[in-house]
Order: sequence, then C-alpha cells, then structure tokens
Amino acid sequence: MPGSAGYLELKQLMRGHQLHTVCEEAHCPNIGECWGRGTATFMILGDICTRRCHYCAVTTGRPQGIDLQEPGRLAETVKKMGLSYCVITSVNRDDLADGGAFIFASCIKRIRTESPDCKVEVLIPDFAGSTDALTRVMEAGPDVLNHNIESTKRVFPRVRPKGDYRRSLDLLSNAKEIEPAAVTKSGIIVGMGEKVSEVVETMQDLREVDCDLLTIGQYLRPSSKHIAIDRFYHPSEFSELARIGNEMGFKHVASGPLVRSSYHADLQHDAAVLNL
Repeated sequence: MPGSAGYLELKQLMRGHQLHTVCEEAHCPNIGECWGRGTATFMILGDICTRRCHYCAVTTGRPQGIDLQEPGRLAETVKKMGLSYCVITSVNRDDLADGGAFIFASCIKRIRTESPDCKVEVLIPDFAGSTDALTRVMEAGPDVLNHNIESTKRVFPRVRPKGDYRRSLDLLSNAKEIEPAAVTKSGIIVGMGEKVSEVVETMQDLREVDCDLLTIGQYLRPSSKHIAIDRFYHPSEFSELARIGNEMGFKHVASGPLVRSSYHADLQHDAAVLNL
C-alpha cells in the first residue's frame, strides 16, 4: 500500500513541479511499490483525454492548450530523482494537429541534456495514424517506443471505440521502418471478454510487426461506469502466455495479474538489450 517515505517524497516532488503521473490517474495497483523504489511513469500533455476508452480511469473531456514549459520541469524532476530510466506517456490529444508529438520529442531532448545517462521510454498514443508525428518522436531517439494494443481484434472496437486495431499495429511497424534499430513494445489487458486463443493471435500480430517487448496484465475495473470484468485469469495462464510469447520470439514478456505497461520497464529494456 502507498505510504512509504519514498512514496511521500515523490508525491511532493510531482506536485511541486506541477506534473501528472499515469500511476495516479489510471489508479495503478503498483503505485506503492514503484513510487517506493523511486520510479514513476510521467503523464504529459495534461490530465484530460479526448477519448473515452471503456476500461480507463483517466478523465475524458476537452483539454485546454499545451504547456511549453512542461518538458523543462519534467527534465528537472528526472534529474532531481536521479533516475537511470524514465517512462513518459500522455493522454490522447486529438485536439492537437500533431497529437502532442512535439512535446514528447521536447521531453526526450531535455532529459538527454539534463540527465544524459538516463534511458527514456515513451508510451505514445496512436497520433490518429500520423506518420509525421511518429517520425518526430522517433527522431528524438527514445530508447524504447511503446504503444499498447490493449485488446484483441474482436474486442477492440467495443473497449476502444475511437481507436483502431490495425492503426496500432501499423504504428509499431512504421516505428521500425523509421528506425530499424528501435526497440518497440506493446501491452495487452486481459479479462475484457476475449478468448485465450484471441490473445495468442494478437501476440502473433505484434510479432509480425517485429514488436520486441510485451506486457500482459489483468483488467481491474476502475468503477461501475467502466466495462465489467469478464473473468480473472489464473496465474498459471499468465505463465503460459509468457511461455508462448517467448517461443514466438519476443525479447521479453512480462505477464501476470498486476503487470502494467511500465511495470519494471527498466528490467524489460535491459532484457531486450541482452537479446539483441
């Protein structure tokens, strides 16, 4: 449970620099552990999302502009925390022409300047399919480019009505075309009505676009307003999915009930580097 000295120190630092974290906004079950060990996933571009995914706890609405000072504050916070690995994500910003790609790129560049030894992973939205936006982020040189597919092809339209299954796969494929040496990553949430065989098919779709890293975790319903949990997967099922993923050729698969996209992201990155 949250409450350690490290957790309280990090919370105070976030508020002091007017920064958001997906750990808080998405009600992540691992916040106590991760914040206690000094790691967090920063959420840029505000805390209001232009999409309403039916499993997500982040607030939906109309965002107000962008904060051009945010990359500087983020880089300063990363430096103060002494991070060796940083994860940056965002809400969807369909109101912006580039979906927020400029701010993502600026954050990467500022962190490189302030903390040159810190690895940077970005968990990006689909930028409405814009290759130009993706190129801007890739040219900034993230160590890992992460984009979550979230669900299987059949279930996807029901839980992500403003997203597109094929668009998400194309984004991961295009990232490799822009930078062939890039490490790419994606994540799946289970328990939203899919079959195990469909999860395996989605894993295969990800491998076909040369996705390197994969996370698989159990869906936990944020509130009664969100889609109901179809079922809880047994830990042995998560272990089996990890085994299948490793046989498919993923460089690392993190699969378990409380696994989330950025959980132990530094360890996943290290595993990917060792397997290159």
